[in-house]
Amino acid sequence: MVDCRSGADERHLILGGTMNGGAKTIDCGAGKGAIRMEFASIPRFSLSRILPRMRFLLPLLGLFLSACEGGGGPETGAEDGQSRQSFRWRMVTTWPAGFPIFQEGAEKFAEDVAVMSDGRLQIQVFAGGELVPALEVFDAVSQGVVEMGHGASYYWAGKVPAAQFFSTVPFGMSADDMRAWLYGGGGLEIWRRLYARFGIVPFPMGNTGLQMGGWFKRRIDSIDDLRGLRMRIPGLGGRVLKSAGGAPVLIAAGELYTALERGVIDAAEWVGPFHDMRLGLHRAAKYYYYPGWHEPGTEFELLVGTAAWERLPKDLQKIVAVAATAAGNWLYAQMETRNRQALQEIKEHQRVQILAFPPSVLAELRKLTQATLDEEAGRDAEFKEVYEAYSRFREGLREWDEIAGEGL
Repeated sequence: MVDCRSGADERHLILGGTMNGGAKTIDCGAGKGAIRMEFASIPRFSLSRILPRMRFLLPLLGLFLSACEGGGGPETGAEDGQSRQSFRWRMVTTWPAGFPIFQEGAEKFAEDVAVMSDGRLQIQVFAGGELVPALEVFDAVSQGVVEMGHGASYYWAGKVPAAQFFSTVPFGMSADDMRAWLYGGGGLEIWRRLYARFGIVPFPMGNTGLQMGGWFKRRIDSIDDLRGLRMRIPGLGGRVLKSAGGAPVLIAAGELYTALERGVIDAAEWVGPFHDMRLGLHRAAKYYYYPGWHEPGTEFELLVGTAAWERLPKDLQKIVAVAATAAGNWLYAQMETRNRQALQEIKEHQRVQILAFPPSVLAELRKLTQATLDEEAGRDAEFKEVYEAYSRFREGLREWDEIAGEGL
């Protein structure tokens, strides 16, 4: 027989067998962590009867001896108790409710965490505006109003100008390049140092891939055609457009179709074919330009409050990190797949012309981008530091790509 009893001061394990002699008792340790193994007395020894039982008894004996060696019952118990602790967190995002892929990705992340943690970490996801305004996600996490957020770092460029390098900059790195820099080139460490003073731990969680250049109501044949152009375009891309003589405008997604259709603006960029069609932009403008020089691979971020992060046991921290990577990969794959499908639909729309920006326009925009980045670096030491690290890594990638990809 096997009899396991737990008391206040000992763990008592009695193993029944077929051994001759009196009862034998072995004690290991003292006090609350003590373990006792007692071999019950039986009248005679029978080899034929005990051998089948040994397969069961030997593993128990091994566990007993391991406990004697470790002598760490209370420490293990405390650690196990901590790992069973449950957490209820809230996440706010910058995306509209039900927004495909972006909001879906945040909700998928929360679901994955719940499954992997066996329900010990539950995350309730709120879309932009449901709990806090969309563009206040960073502040909400920083101030401890919520534990998590999801968005893109260029939304808080006014607060942290250097953060834009961790989303995208005009003529910057692609999604694959960003992944290499963040996970292999020290970019993630720089990112976390940058956010540390705000009480935030950032994680990469998704990328849009290369975007389109936008919808235009008139053709762009030269850089002069950008002069006076009223275009919905945010961030550094908007500053570059302004340098080219254009007029960048910020308009919410829900108002974008109406503004373009009614001529309030002359052009608009949003994301790519899939999301652009959902807004109906293909019905509001005739010319659809590429490439998305202003956003070549926009990285999204998961924001976790430092205080909340440090309260998590190590296993739940690992689950959050792994789930963020998985959700990010899913998001990027969805963008690539659904944009390809949507582009085919746009091509079948007879009134839309898909055009490439002329090389001369791109060359001039690249020069203006360089001047804009240099100007910002000249007045912000933190921006300059990140810019230099970003540029060094990108230059190394360019050399590698030219050699490794030659002839492909």
